[in-house]
Amino acid sequence: MTARTRRHVAVVGAGPAGLAAAAAALRAGARVTLVDAAERPGGQYHRMLPEQYRAARPERLHHGWAAFDRLRRHVLGHPRCAWWAESSVWSLERPGPGDETAPRVHVVRGPADGAGRERLVLDPDALVLAPGAHDRVLPFPGWDLPGVFTAGAAQALAKGERVVIGDRVVVAGAGPFLLPVAASLLEAGSTVLEVLEANPAATVLRGWGRRPWELASQAGKAGELAEYTALLARHRVPYRTGRAVIEARGDGRVEEVVTARLRADWSVVSGTERIVAVDAVCVGHGFTPQLELPLAAGCALREGFVQVDGDQRTTAPAVLAAGEITGIAGAPAARVEGLVAGWAAGGGDAAAPEARAARRRRDRARAFAARLAAAHPIGDGWPGWLRPETVVCRCEETTYGALCRAADAPASAAARAVKLGTRAGLGPCQARICGPSVAELLARRSPPPDLAAGGHRPATPHHRPVAQPIRLGELARPPKENL
Repeated sequence: MTARTRRHVAVVGAGPAGLAAAAAALRAGARVTLVDAAERPGGQYHRMLPEQYRAARPERLHHGWAAFDRLRRHVLGHPRCAWWAESSVWSLERPGPGDETAPRVHVVRGPADGAGRERLVLDPDALVLAPGAHDRVLPFPGWDLPGVFTAGAAQALAKGERVVIGDRVVVAGAGPFLLPVAASLLEAGSTVLEVLEANPAATVLRGWGRRPWELASQAGKAGELAEYTALLARHRVPYRTGRAVIEARGDGRVEEVVTARLRADWSVVSGTERIVAVDAVCVGHGFTPQLELPLAAGCALREGFVQVDGDQRTTAPAVLAAGEITGIAGAPAARVEGLVAGWAAGGGDAAAPEARAARRRRDRARAFAARLAAAHPIGDGWPGWLRPETVVCRCEETTYGALCRAADAPASAAARAVKLGTRAGLGPCQARICGPSVAELLARRSPPPDLAAGGHRPATPHHRPVAQPIRLGELARPPKENL
């Protein structure tokens, strides 16, 4: 069998899920094209220093580096793998009705800020989508000040550039991701004043403590937790539950934050406010899956994530999904989902022992994801932090007061009318940052649509025909097709 007659699998995303999918597809005998917008594979979890740094210890700040490095070298060095770095999928072209082939994959290749990028088109036999997720940050007064970072951005600067975001930093939000972020900042040279988990200890313990014997399969996570706990203790960094940053203040940039104790629903306990002097703060309230490509491919969603079957197949023909777009569960879960998806995409035998073992591991990882969601939920009371002048859409500087006035006006109460009237979500980020929060705030002020009476479901901010920015000049040039 020649390389051109082998089954061709395109994998979008080279993080833990995408890299594992590529490896499994290669093992199944397929030809693989691995596409990622970054210069080097690894995603956010294994964000690597630029080669120009010639780092003596590139594994610093990384868990599982040795296994990742082996997998990276195996996949990128495989004769049947084409590695497309600095390449963005800007559109997926669905086949016609009744056609069971995979979508055409439209790629623009080259540095995002560079000239002369080329357009390419892939016609794979199967497509694995593993684009990952980005930070979700709930708005609060002052969150638009310079010096307020998302948790992911702070970690990316520390891991990928060894740049510290500040000398005195508070890390706040919800979820276990706060711990590796604090560790990265400490290793990069920042002083972390405290780590604040918004959920009270009772909520966290109840979520993690239910059916504790199920945690036996996640021994690696327990080891990571022990490492982070020891690091925080060594640097005397307090970890406080039931407390959050509810305001950032400063003249031109953040100079201090106001923290407060929260109830279980995240409403503020009056009188518990405390002012902390900082020069930076990083906040993260979980993650939002990057759904632009799955929706463009025609994949159905379930509870905000891509719906998949036991082999990670989506509802769209020849399209599989893995990683955070199917549920937020962390890098180990993303890797095993990638293995299942890549093996199926490559035509591997579903009854093979390794496939059955991977599916069992995947099911355990999904149980871990459910536990994670129960232990670190987003409380319903967070809008109580907001004031009328609080910016909720940073791109368009739309305030909470303007959003509420538009939502309460009878003539403009529909979500689309509010969006057009306030421009919330219409800025450069195209609602990637503010979209979930704006949608939640609007839902609280408007009754759900009566679908039986002809009402329309609110539009998702992820539904867009052009998934990534592309220049008009690039569109005008003919692409290289059928690769």
